[in-house]
Amino acid sequence: MNPMKITTADRIKALPPYVFARLDELKARAREQGLDLIDLGMGNPDGFAPQPVIDSAIEAFKNPLNHGYPPFEGTANFRKAITNWYHRRYNVHLDPDSEALPLIGSKEGLSHLAMAYINPGDVVLVPNPAYPAHFRGPLIAGGKIHSLNLCAANDWLIDLGAIPDEVAAQAKMLYFNYPSNPTTAVAPREFFEEIVAFAKKHEILLVHDLCYAELAFDGYQPTSLLEIPGAKDIGVEFHTLSKTYNMAGWRVGFVVGNNQVIQGLRTLKTNLDYGIFSVLQTAAETALQLPDSYLQDVQTRYRDRRDFMIKGLGELGWDIPKSQATMYLWIPCPVGISSTDFALKVLQETGVVFTPGNAFGSCGEGYVRISLIAENDRLGEALNRLKKAGIKYSL
Repeated sequence: MNPMKITTADRIKALPPYVFARLDELKARAREQGLDLIDLGMGNPDGFAPQPVIDSAIEAFKNPLNHGYPPFEGTANFRKAITNWYHRRYNVHLDPDSEALPLIGSKEGLSHLAMAYINPGDVVLVPNPAYPAHFRGPLIAGGKIHSLNLCAANDWLIDLGAIPDEVAAQAKMLYFNYPSNPTTAVAPREFFEEIVAFAKKHEILLVHDLCYAELAFDGYQPTSLLEIPGAKDIGVEFHTLSKTYNMAGWRVGFVVGNNQVIQGLRTLKTNLDYGIFSVLQTAAETALQLPDSYLQDVQTRYRDRRDFMIKGLGELGWDIPKSQATMYLWIPCPVGISSTDFALKVLQETGVVFTPGNAFGSCGEGYVRISLIAENDRLGEALNRLKKAGIKYSL
């Protein structure tokens, strides 16, 4: 008897290869060969979550009421902690009952939002390069991606004036992310004012991913979309606890903003999941209430790593401007070698993992992203390996 042929849905076949999964395969193979990897690929923070967060989770575990299904809309206490944090941080007032929704990490919410609001054939505006969930979610939902091509000459900012009127008229949603992953670009408040006006003019839902809200340096403070008057009428903003609080594996995030959009996403999620384990929501409340001194320590740590790597790469020929935010460096590849080939060369010859820029879209070609997720001694070892292998900006 012949085995039944099982095929995936067309929506899965249409997805481009997920580079991070491919990188995991290559890393596993390298480890099997005995390489001591220094993994600066994924944005996976090193170290523990803050001790008060761990302590609150331990205490919450002891409450039997926390071991049942959580509320679909998240616990009232966590939602209130979210809106209090927003008011404290941005002076933005939000209703915890209708304008805030906890998520099983922001990636889940970003992807599910597309399923809630995109019909097959709907046009979605997405920067290129971008965090993969910004275009993969709409693709899975059947959306038609219109790439907003970014470049260094424009400081990796979206050029709203370059979007054709006929495309803007058809567009239903626009994803964007400043401070940016992968480019580390930041956007001034004036840009946010312009994009809100653009979205209102063309009736486009704005989806802003403020993942790196707290990872900013040298006095820079990222802008929240919701600080802009009228933004709540046409937009939502996503956050994660993964980066700032070293809670990537805990899978906790949230979305805030337009109550109708929040309700639509909530309706979808009630049919797909049961929300976040209540214990983790209690811990997340604690995280959002930590004193500013904790945030200053985190910012100092990443700033020092940034400066250390920029200095070391400078000795190898790279002239890299200091990024004002995120946990990354976005560096050009040596002339004449592609992003993928350069990342593979570095991995195979040194055991150091970078992410090829084309993992984030075609306009990321010619760059690699370096995650600052190791202490300076390991970063120094990575730099020494590059030097010994003769890897520099001009190969």
